[in-house]
Amino acid sequence: MNIATWNVNSLKVRLEQVLSFLDKNNIDVLCLQETKITDDKFPYESFNDIGYNSYWLGQKTFNGVAIVSKYKSIKTLYNFPDEDEEQKRLISITLPSKIGNICVICVYCPNGQTIGSEKYEYKIQWFKKLEKTLKNKLIKNNHLIVLGDYNIAPNDDDVYNAKLCKNQILTSEIERKLFNNLIGLGLFDAFRLFKQPKCSYSWWDYRKSSFKRNIGFRIDHVLISCSLKERCQICVIDKSLRGLERPSDHAPVIATLNTL
Repeated sequence: MNIATWNVNSLKVRLEQVLSFLDKNNIDVLCLQETKITDDKFPYESFNDIGYNSYWLGQKTFNGVAIVSKYKSIKTLYNFPDEDEEQKRLISITLPSKIGNICVICVYCPNGQTIGSEKYEYKIQWFKKLEKTLKNKLIKNNHLIVLGDYNIAPNDDDVYNAKLCKNQILTSEIERKLFNNLIGLGLFDAFRLFKQPKCSYSWWDYRKSSFKRNIGFRIDHVLISCSLKERCQICVIDKSLRGLERPSDHAPVIATLNTL
């Protein structure tokens, strides 16, 4: 199974890029963040035409998540359980496979804006809800994959300049602790299971020629349960799409899992 995550920063703008990415990389499941379109505008027909099922949770102008999959979901859930969350940031599907059902969760975690702000506090509380949700998911699902834009660079190796970025948004001690709390549940960062090139990032600001200068952060992650760790064959960041005309500011992260 080739499974990927990509913050597209507007699906309307980058639909053709997404369709091309699916085809060229033989992607089985793709998690999308910041679709920025309402449910009635989701282009499910475009995905259906190339053999994909679509599951989405939209929001005008901001946020929005979706999963497109070659396999049909046998259970689809939206946002946190028993909460009518205004911001659309989480969707999960359950897929059948030869190794058993696989729960795939797509997340667009809050940015937090600035340390100490109301948005930063919202980010902290949101991650606590995510931790509780994943803890319960792991009890019920042996095979779990949580993909998305986490808006956290977990370690100094995930930042272009650790000293300059120390205790800033995306790298603060509290944010990193929140991320490590998820790992502590029994999840693994698929990208770090393999030897990777130095200075590997998934997000570069549009400003100051950040991509050309590789001033980036690795904030898009694929977390997998212990049962899938040995089945993970590779995990890479596809930087080529960041170099396209009118690109997203994020690059896709792709993991290949042996589910046969």
